[in-house]
Amino acid sequence: MKKTQKTNKEKESNTKTQTKESEIFASCSFSSLGLHSTLSEQLQERLGFEAPTLVQAQAIPVILSGRHVLVNAETGSGKTIAYLAPIIHYLQGYNPRIERSHGTFALVLVPTRELCLQVYEILQKLLHRFHWIVPGYVMGGENRNKEKARLRKGISILIATPGRLLDHLKNTSSFVHTNLRWIIFDEADRILELGFGKDIEEILDLLGSRANESVEMGKSSEFKRQNLLLSATLNEKVNHLSKISLENPVMIGLDNMKMQPDSSVNQTGSLGSDVDEDLDYSIKSVNSSSGDYRLPAQLVQRFVKVPCGSRLAVLLSILKHLFEREASQKVVVFFSTCDAVDFHYMLLSEFQWSPYSQFEEELKQMFLKCKTFRLHGNMKQEDRRTTFSAFKTEKSALLVSTDVAARGLDFPKVRCIIQYDSPGEASEYVHR
Repeated sequence: MKKTQKTNKEKESNTKTQTKESEIFASCSFSSLGLHSTLSEQLQERLGFEAPTLVQAQAIPVILSGRHVLVNAETGSGKTIAYLAPIIHYLQGYNPRIERSHGTFALVLVPTRELCLQVYEILQKLLHRFHWIVPGYVMGGENRNKEKARLRKGISILIATPGRLLDHLKNTSSFVHTNLRWIIFDEADRILELGFGKDIEEILDLLGSRANESVEMGKSSEFKRQNLLLSATLNEKVNHLSKISLENPVMIGLDNMKMQPDSSVNQTGSLGSDVDEDLDYSIKSVNSSSGDYRLPAQLVQRFVKVPCGSRLAVLLSILKHLFEREASQKVVVFFSTCDAVDFHYMLLSEFQWSPYSQFEEELKQMFLKCKTFRLHGNMKQEDRRTTFSAFKTEKSALLVSTDVAARGLDFPKVRCIIQYDSPGEASEYVHR
């Protein structure tokens, strides 16, 4: 009985908290958060943000204050704008204006090439009225010499994948980063999952941005160095990265239990060790043996149990039903390997059938009457870029992919996600 009363009180308390947050959220505007009026207009006109999301409303004032920040929030919560807007706010206000020759002021580290392009596209839209602030990116698969030429001219805000950034820090002498003020780790948990832990530590050392070093850097420069870490998952690796890169950070999107760093983490440990993950999604929780997983409230989950030999037939049936029921929609199917993606892409792109009993050649038609795309890590960079852009703009399309598309990518109006191969971990299921 006491336990029930306690549970009811907790629910009532959570409801009041959510209501209070919603009221604050509804009354907010980007200008009221402290952002420049022109930038606020750009957010509305070019990106369609009428008002800040809850994460943006919480994070932007803190980032504007100059504090180091750790943001824990789910994909789709508006984290990208939460860190880009304050950076642009400050850079547009420099007097005299910044120039390309001043080099890089802000560095955004992302785990994948697709996310790199996505952040770059958002940045281009935000900088439409601030033409003197130059955006750019460097990432694996691109021509190094062309990247060197762009770095030589100067890039004010640079988006990068860790491996290629480390390459340029070591080998591109014309890469000017003496005025670097911000380092942002976007999707930090995914960066570490992909094995970039050692690269990140080396990057921090080369830039003098470990927590104990950034204070000294701040004393010798006009502006104090500010590091931001954004992650959907909190685990031992992320805790370690926050300890070595953030100085007395403000925690955003964490409850009281998770605001305290894990005391078992060794500060002198390595980011390369294997650890389990605990995912923090902020609406609907699901208990499991390995932790609490919180899922977006609008997510409807179903599963189909079929014999192994019938999986392909069932997949084809589901896809045909989905696209015949509603022609204008997008579907993503996840597979565990690149070979599986290639096989199913070839099958779904070329599979023809006849709806009639007599299988006459002239009566055959495409099984799926939608465009089919594929995406995986072994594809050429240009093919990945084409797929990423095309699937975003299509009204009716199917994407078959590995987990390279599971994090941070904004594919609008996707109605259904099918996980043909089960993910290895519960957290990866949620990200997909």
